Amino acid sequence: MTLLGAGLGLRRGMLDDMRLLEPESVGFFEVAPENWMHLGGRLGKAFRELTERFTFACHGLSLSIGSADPLDTVFLNDLKVFLDLHNIQTYSEHLSYCSHNGHMYDLMPIPFSLDSAKYVAQRVEQVQAILQRPLILENVSSYVQFESDMSELEFIKEVVTRSGCKMLLDVNNVYVNSVNHRFNPQEYIQSIPSKFIEYYHIAGHFNEAPDLLVDTHGSEVIPAVWDLLALAYECHGVKGTLLERDFNFPSMHDLNEELNHIKTLQAQGLMERKHG
Repeated sequence: MTLLGAGLGLRRGMLDDMRLLEPESVGFFEVAPENWMHLGGRLGKAFRELTERFTFACHGLSLSIGSADPLDTVFLNDLKVFLDLHNIQTYSEHLSYCSHNGHMYDLMPIPFSLDSAKYVAQRVEQVQAILQRPLILENVSSYVQFESDMSELEFIKEVVTRSGCKMLLDVNNVYVNSVNHRFNPQEYIQSIPSKFIEYYHIAGHFNEAPDLLVDTHGSEVIPAVWDLLALAYECHGVKGTLLERDFNFPSMHDLNEELNHIKTLQAQGLMERKHG
């Protein structure tokens, strides 16, 4: 199911407000399945009501696709039941790892090498076989870099090409990494094959230092990141775009202002491609 329009991350802290939204006001919701898979009671009922009214996507936290640990097939089979129950066709995860003999509760970067790409692609194929859905992998923010044989973008291209998965382009992560690792974010976005990209993420970040940004999802999107999103639309087309906000929740009015800005950029992008 193709995601359309401007989406919001569904967070329990704003559940009551989001239940009041109408389907025409938000294109889709996105949730971390780990936070909702085994819920019952009032929260489970409220979630079911929303999945019956809105399009949903899942963005996972614990798959650990790049780990040396075996894939958690019990989790994956439970996840498939959850996705089927709520008719959720879109499942994305992070191109990283978060476990090694136990869960580390952080997203660790994978060394960019051909051997790593082959390993990750093979695990992606296992995931897709269990879920009976394409896996969508997000480019992650990072704060250290390994000495690698290829660039991040070359690594992503290798994984996607070998496995047949798709890419979730997180525009804010591109900007954060461009500052942290000193590269041109416009060139990065322009160099991605359009056919790889399934949908987009956009979010705010924290300025730890002039040369260190931290992807927090706890503040407003800055103008430079909005500009990169507009560039992505220009290069790759308008696709569903998720506004991430994980804490420091503003009012629904302020969230709607950012959603409306996404919609404005999408309308402009569609118009430019139509007349371009």
